[in-house]
Amino acid sequence: MTYDCPIISLDHTRLLDSLAATDNLLVIQDLDGVCMGLVKDPLTRVIDRRYVEAAQRLVGHFYVLTNGEHIGSRGVNGIVEKAFETPGQPAEQGFYLPGLAAGGVQLQDRHGQVSHPGVTDEELAFLQAIPAKAEAFLQDLLAAAPYGLSEDEAAPLVASSVLDNLVSPTLNLNNLHQRFIDQPDLYPTLQQAAQRFMEQLEREAAEAGLTDAFFIHYAPNLGHDEQGRERVKSAEGTSAGTTDFQFMLKGAVKEVGVLVILNHYYFQRTGHYPLGEHFNARQAPRDPEALLQLARDTFDPVHMPCIVGVGDTVTSYANEQNGQTQWLRGGSDRGFLTLVQALGKAFGSDNRVLYIDSSAGEVRRPGVDAALLQRHADDPAQPPWAALKGISDAEDPLKVDVIFCGGHRQYVEFFCALAERFACRQA
Repeated sequence: MTYDCPIISLDHTRLLDSLAATDNLLVIQDLDGVCMGLVKDPLTRVIDRRYVEAAQRLVGHFYVLTNGEHIGSRGVNGIVEKAFETPGQPAEQGFYLPGLAAGGVQLQDRHGQVSHPGVTDEELAFLQAIPAKAEAFLQDLLAAAPYGLSEDEAAPLVASSVLDNLVSPTLNLNNLHQRFIDQPDLYPTLQQAAQRFMEQLEREAAEAGLTDAFFIHYAPNLGHDEQGRERVKSAEGTSAGTTDFQFMLKGAVKEVGVLVILNHYYFQRTGHYPLGEHFNARQAPRDPEALLQLARDTFDPVHMPCIVGVGDTVTSYANEQNGQTQWLRGGSDRGFLTLVQALGKAFGSDNRVLYIDSSAGEVRRPGVDAALLQRHADDPAQPPWAALKGISDAEDPLKVDVIFCGGHRQYVEFFCALAERFACRQA
């Protein structure tokens, strides 16, 4: 799928006016880096209470879609609870963020009722054993050469790196990248070791009779290789490259989550689930074209909303081989944003793709050159690609509509204004 390049806009006022006037609106939004700053340790994340209250005002028109999780010691629900006077307030008053976590297999309503549609007890049991294995792996690795860390120094690094998510256990290497920032040869070898550890888990799953149950998600990544496996982005200079190594359930990819959310959205409006009441991410096709065709075949265009996809993790890097340029495009938000774009074309629903520049956080990643992008906004004849190096390119099939160069704070202000105006119109 390729499309003509639209003008990339920085006009948030115009976007706000347009969306606030849209009755059939559906916001599908990532979390980390979008409404919260990117941090090395997920336990230090903070969410703005105004944002949480705004999300409640958009009830029925807003869903999250994240590779993180709602629940557990590092889940977003705990961060939401800290924004209120009493931990029970979000559940009682419906302030939890509704939508899909763990890439699409963890479903939550705004009162915090969580389910895992399509996930078996055997799969859950295998996943729950991984954090302990990950801790032992990192402890042994960091104690040995070439790292040689003492137990006292390694312990907090291990604690912050092993994310004991229920259905997406993760190695987050941000703090380890920072620890070895002055020893640039060490971190890439750590990335390679983490990759081998994840691949060993896949083999163990196969031996346990769960051959096709899981896959490894790398964030950020360089797209997929010929076998359909995600490519690790190696560290380069001060850039950490891939920092998150997630062991996830097959089918837990965000683009599939878009159809799950649409299925629930249609039920709210029509009282009918087009894909069936129990449709879940494990049942959906994994091919992007097949997903789009399923949407065409199933969803009534009369009720198709204007979908606003919001993300911050999209990558594009040139790989020069034999005098030819191959673009390696990835990022955990790329798939779902591309599907949102394609649905807009297929249904004529004027969908929007919003990109939040999260490069000002604690995690190093490519950032938008705001000055260069402003030149493009002022004069569309000026190409925007130099401003988006490492994020997009001239041949990229994903075309971003609006960019928030000011990061999550700028987006939160926009989101709060949208919720207030939208709620006033619906009242």
